[in-house]
Amino acid sequence: MKRFAVVALLLGLLALPSMAMAKADLVIATDAPPKSMNPQAYSSDANYSYMSNFFDGLLQRKSPDGKLTPALATEWKRLDPLTWEFKLRKGVKFHNGNDFNAEDVKFTFERMKDPKYSRFLNFGNSIAGIETPDPYTVIFKTVKPVPWFAETMHQNFIVDKESSLKRDDGDYNTRPIGTGAYVFDEWVKGSYVKMHANPDYWEGAPKYKTVEIRPITEDATRFAALAGRQADIVNGVPLTLADRIAKMPNVDVIARPARRCIYLTVSNKPGTPFADKRVRQALAYAINEDEIIDKVMHGMATKAAQIPDVATKGYDAGIKRLEYNPEKAKQLLAEAGYADGFEISVVGPNDRYINDEKICEAVAKYFAKVGLKVSLDVKPKSIFFDETAEFKHPFYLVGWFDGSFDFGRSAEKLLHTWNKEKGMGAYNGAVYSNPAIDDLIIKSSSIIDPAERNKALQQINRMAMEDVAWIPLHYQQDLYAVVKGKNIKFSPRSDRWIVVKEIQ
Repeated sequence: MKRFAVVALLLGLLALPSMAMAKADLVIATDAPPKSMNPQAYSSDANYSYMSNFFDGLLQRKSPDGKLTPALATEWKRLDPLTWEFKLRKGVKFHNGNDFNAEDVKFTFERMKDPKYSRFLNFGNSIAGIETPDPYTVIFKTVKPVPWFAETMHQNFIVDKESSLKRDDGDYNTRPIGTGAYVFDEWVKGSYVKMHANPDYWEGAPKYKTVEIRPITEDATRFAALAGRQADIVNGVPLTLADRIAKMPNVDVIARPARRCIYLTVSNKPGTPFADKRVRQALAYAINEDEIIDKVMHGMATKAAQIPDVATKGYDAGIKRLEYNPEKAKQLLAEAGYADGFEISVVGPNDRYINDEKICEAVAKYFAKVGLKVSLDVKPKSIFFDETAEFKHPFYLVGWFDGSFDFGRSAEKLLHTWNKEKGMGAYNGAVYSNPAIDDLIIKSSSIIDPAERNKALQQINRMAMEDVAWIPLHYQQDLYAVVKGKNIKFSPRSDRWIVVKEIQ
């Protein structure tokens, strides 16, 4: 009863701004706000989602299949292991009227190396040099072979060189000027982002002339916006309310299997219990993932046996997960010399993934059942990710999908031994290390042939799973709600971006 009273109250409170929201042709309620209007400031899904409406990349991935297609570049090819050439689209203008050309591309990628403006330092620093032989040709020279270089070009958004150099940082971070399908109007932090259609967009003007995106992080409030018809599309439909929303006569619920794998990353650092492979195996055997999917995820997840999803190069259908077997877990712990258990802290965020805190609680419960001395340490993502970047936790829950659709990129970031100078292991917060896997990751980076590359990445994937470098739990399932009666044709993307030009 308490929940319904809260929802009723919220419906009343939300009635006041409904007239303002009605002014937009399309209103979208989303579960996360933007952090900046600088397209290189954050690599989160939420920021990418907003930026994809104001900016274009050299390439793009369209819903629903995510195939790489031309955008600001019309052609691209790899000239040799270290060299990529992109031919640019002519006649494109930025929202301020400036012409788009190769100098803007060069400026964008060079600015990625500057920590004052960019969180994409690893990618920026992978570029040794950029040549612009003419206004519509860009040649990238990379420091080392980067087979997935083009595969990330849909999320490296291009900024206008001339205006960027003239603007102060405050303006640059709050007022985007891109070539995208929508022109920025207003951002009121915590309330809304307003935009209007770019009539001169190179793909043609999008359908919806005015759009408002409202970040609503609270589940009940997001539900209230839907129930009160204050939003046309809602992403991040709360699992606990999914059944009720599906029964609403004016709403269609769309479920989409997500690419993101939720998993537990674990150290193998010498001198710790985790150094023994049998301990890592025992942790995997101790977890009842079927129960997590049923009770915690309300059936809205798919059990995972590996980190890459089916769409990612390097996925191996032959890999089998270590299924729930608490007796086997106890046996392996005893064989490793931990019959009486050891102290372990289950660490994770409480505001990043679907029901992340509840997943951590369930894992802690399973570990206690096999005799481990467990503590639970969940915290806001703003704290959690800073701590993992400082290697404070040998065991924690996290999520991942690869925007490049290439497990080699994932392996370099998540699996390779941390090496700041080489830019390897940037997200290997548990400090897992396997020299044999490291060697294969390096060798795979020079493989260009797709079939050969896929085999090499599958081998790395199998070795990681055999060594229990991490414990996969499940792939999330994304839920969306769309209001009926407005002829909205919405196909969710695998990366969760809301790209308004795709909504018909």
